[in-house]
Amino acid sequence: MSLSKLYDEALVYAAELHRMQFRKGGNVPYIAHLLSVSSRVLSAGGSEVQAIAGLLHDAAEDQGGQATLDEIRRRFGDGVAEIVADCTDSWVDPKPKWRPRKEAYLAKLPHKPVSSLLVSLADKVDNAEAIVRDLDEVGDAVWQRFTGGKDGTIWYYRTLSNIFDQALPGALARQLARTVSGFLS
Repeated sequence: MSLSKLYDEALVYAAELHRMQFRKGGNVPYIAHLLSVSSRVLSAGGSEVQAIAGLLHDAAEDQGGQATLDEIRRRFGDGVAEIVADCTDSWVDPKPKWRPRKEAYLAKLPHKPVSSLLVSLADKVDNAEAIVRDLDEVGDAVWQRFTGGKDGTIWYYRTLSNIFDQALPGALARQLARTVSGFLS
């Protein structure tokens, strides 16, 4: 499959939205994560709509809420906007408390369309792999970067892994399970 100019436009838009944002605890530009998510979606057989949503999956949550989602819908279509909405766990700022927000997201996740599940799974795999890399570099200090701390973050990713194993079984779900097991080694 070749990607259209719409993908190119989404890439530029994502870079502009997240230009001043970096990965937790480092100086890696946030766009690296968005590119990785989009790449994982494509590698898993996802569509261009899903790949664009991979680039934009954090845009509404991190960069403007509903107004940004409306702009995504206008520029990239309903399909992309629906996936981005499904990947968003909070529409308000400040965000609700961490644990109830994550519990609500997890409760809704198994009922999301497969198109959204693939993007969410690609996101979670990339995030989990970043945690393992950071554990190798800084050890348990990595957990201080997370609102849920060590126990909450491990709980969240184990629960995600169990959900994806049931809702979207396959290579990417197995990758998440292997990566999450790396949190404990």
